Amino acid sequence: MTNRNPDPALYAGDLFGEIYQAERQKAPVRVTISALFPGIATTLIVGFAALWLAQQYGFPAILAGLLLGLALHFLSEHPALGEGLDFVSRHFLRIGIVLLGLQVSLAQIAQVGWAAFAGLIAIMTAAFGAGLLGAKLAGQGRYAGTLAGGATAICGASAALALYGVIGQHRLDQARFTLTLVGVALASALALTLYPAIAATLNLSDNQAGYLIGSSIHDVAQAIGGGYAVSDAAGVQATVIKLARVALLAPIVALVALWLGQAGGNDKKSGPIWRRLSVPWFILGFLALVAFSSSIAVPPVVAEQGLELSKFLLLLAVTATAMRSRLAVLIEAGWRPFVPVFAATIASFAMALTITVTVID
Repeated sequence: MTNRNPDPALYAGDLFGEIYQAERQKAPVRVTISALFPGIATTLIVGFAALWLAQQYGFPAILAGLLLGLALHFLSEHPALGEGLDFVSRHFLRIGIVLLGLQVSLAQIAQVGWAAFAGLIAIMTAAFGAGLLGAKLAGQGRYAGTLAGGATAICGASAALALYGVIGQHRLDQARFTLTLVGVALASALALTLYPAIAATLNLSDNQAGYLIGSSIHDVAQAIGGGYAVSDAAGVQATVIKLARVALLAPIVALVALWLGQAGGNDKKSGPIWRRLSVPWFILGFLALVAFSSSIAVPPVVAEQGLELSKFLLLLAVTATAMRSRLAVLIEAGWRPFVPVFAATIASFAMALTITVTVID
């Protein structure tokens, strides 16, 4: 009698056994809520701890989440946590980026004005170029430069997460991605400390101070907070300028996707544009919410709660990503992965200051 369900171990030495085992490995694994729960619960605990530290000591929440996640990286070696940590790092960040669309409307972008908007493009271009140049000088490659320049130019960690979804792990390893996140968070925190003081020292007007801070600080909350640290009028200007930068997240990610090709494939640039322009679904969701907030007056409480939820989801995604990083690899990487971030930061501030004193009244 023939056995219809042979033990694959019986065929381990022949071609059928190799094919059988390969098919078994490629079979999709169904993830259950019970498998996700330990990793999600652990990330929530670490995320709330990061929020508490941020509130108690005035520390940037994203940076606190990164550092706590790196300190607890050994937890990811537990087999029960892997699925949940991966789920948080992938899906929570996408939802968080989509929710950022509630903060932006076309009317807000129109308030910036053509001259100021052209200045923003120049500032963001300088950040991208410096990121690529810094990566080349430090031997990090164009993908690291694209990630650092884009995160600096747009909106910090959330832009880095969005761009990494296009770049792909096969092009840029997770260790350098995590170090880029750390560098962006550190640079943004340093900018929040220095830029308002520099604006006051240079006797910039409220409009100029708001433009300088809104166009050069990476993180959304820190850019807005830095503006209000100068004055209420500067805070309003910084908010409008920063949201204009956030609005450019989708087109810039689309252009990066067109330049690099599909994140899941190779680097071939042949074929129709629509095949190479692999825009992630969460960028389309971001654009959809921008269109929604542009056509309908979103109640302030909804926009505010959406921003808070977006920030929390991005914090959890960053924390989970840090927990999945191997600390030994990060230590071995040394200082070189930070060069593109700080090169982009310096170039962004220098160009922003130039535009501020020559164009903005």
